[in-house]
Amino acid sequence: MFALTFLGTSASVPSAERNHPALLVEAAGKRILVDCGEGTQRQLLRSGSGFRRLDRVLLTHAHLDHVLGIPGLFSTLGLRQSAEMMTIHGGPGTLDIVIRMLTGLWGAGRAPIPVEFAALSEGQVIDAGDFTIDCFPVRHRDTDSFGFVFQSPPRRHLLSERLSALDVPDGPMRGELAAGRAVVIADRTIDPEDVLGPPSGGKRLIVIGDTETTDGLSQYVADADLLVIEATFLDRDAPTARNYGHLTAAEAAAFAAANNVGQLVLTHMSGRYEDDEILAEAARIFPNTRIAADFDHIVI
Repeated sequence: MFALTFLGTSASVPSAERNHPALLVEAAGKRILVDCGEGTQRQLLRSGSGFRRLDRVLLTHAHLDHVLGIPGLFSTLGLRQSAEMMTIHGGPGTLDIVIRMLTGLWGAGRAPIPVEFAALSEGQVIDAGDFTIDCFPVRHRDTDSFGFVFQSPPRRHLLSERLSALDVPDGPMRGELAAGRAVVIADRTIDPEDVLGPPSGGKRLIVIGDTETTDGLSQYVADADLLVIEATFLDRDAPTARNYGHLTAAEAAAFAAANNVGQLVLTHMSGRYEDDEILAEAARIFPNTRIAADFDHIVI
């Protein structure tokens, strides 16, 4: 299961309703920020999420609307005397900009909290046991940009009717079978295959920040349960979208439809449009579309 809290859903210029980009993803007791726009620390408080167990930031790219919240967040964590190591993942160019920003504030190698930097390259970012995070390259102007794949594996669950038929009592024996180990009951060996159902329940979440094209991304996105992606412009302004390296709502929706995505969530909204017109353009192509708003909470 992945729980998403949208902390900022604006494009480069924030509004009274939308903060700069940031997304909190929670899974298996871990809490991860994707991007950290200016004001993210206040959005964490306003959302009720707070700062506990927040020890990892994934950066899609280094444009300032996606990274300027890092110094403020670090300052607050330092004042709260957080001793947890914060790991920032980003492309090499992205990390260079963030490191120079932090160095300008606190000096080389210094920060209010322990921090390490992990450069991204295509492939696995972390294996947390209950889920993995992989990254893939995305084209957005002159940046080294990345999208992210959050994946939880399918699991096999015990079949209650089979457990009852084989007289397997509640307790540790069922735990052994769930873990894939055989048990012995009254000289009978019960094999896990006798009581486990087929694999089910694996989930795939794809998060893509700013991108000027979806070319080459299908291999990472196909059959995802949920796709979060930008839709900064409407189709009537497609030439402007090209100039600034962004997608239109129609392009994002067509991409979701072509790749059998379960649900599409659009973010990075420009203040020049109303939500209703963005949704109308996308939903004509991909009906299961949602426009993200600040503090929206989605669970898959």
